[in-house]
Amino acid sequence: MVLLYKELIQKYESDYKIKKLIQEGKIFKIEKGIYSDKKDVNYLEIISKKYPNAIFTMDSVFYYHNLTDVIPSKIYMTTSRSSSRFNDDSIVQSYKSDDTFEIGKTNIDFEGVKINIYDRERMLVELVRNKNSTPYDYYKEIINNYRKIKEELSIYKIQEYANIYSNNENIIARIQDEVF
Repeated sequence: MVLLYKELIQKYESDYKIKKLIQEGKIFKIEKGIYSDKKDVNYLEIISKKYPNAIFTMDSVFYYHNLTDVIPSKIYMTTSRSSSRFNDDSIVQSYKSDDTFEIGKTNIDFEGVKINIYDRERMLVELVRNKNSTPYDYYKEIINNYRKIKEELSIYKIQEYANIYSNNENIIARIQDEVF
């Protein structure tokens, strides 16, 4: 289990006890302010602990939802506009307005770690919205994989998510043409 320093202080009540547990090998320091009760920790567990209010998005989500086999070189996360900037070069952070930020948010278990992630319907809308900035082959691969699971998708959710944006008719028409 990954713990923050403040959680360890609440549990063990002193920095001295924490340092002693580290020396005994009962707790491991992963990075500044992040500790674990095991030596090897999944990177998703660390990121989810560091940024509990962030939601995985775009390339990361397409991979986690098995819509592509391309492992992203960076981690894509979104936060509300009022959130502070992440100081981590391995994360591509985007911002959403508070009224759209949590729409489509769900939790999944990926490699034994529960993570905040957007559902497949929200990501289909985002993919179509960002078609021009997505490499063509990558876009086509994901669209083809959406076609394979189209029976599992909720058309109601897709319409609801598309209605967030001003060009919702174009988004829905493109999804209709390319997936359904």
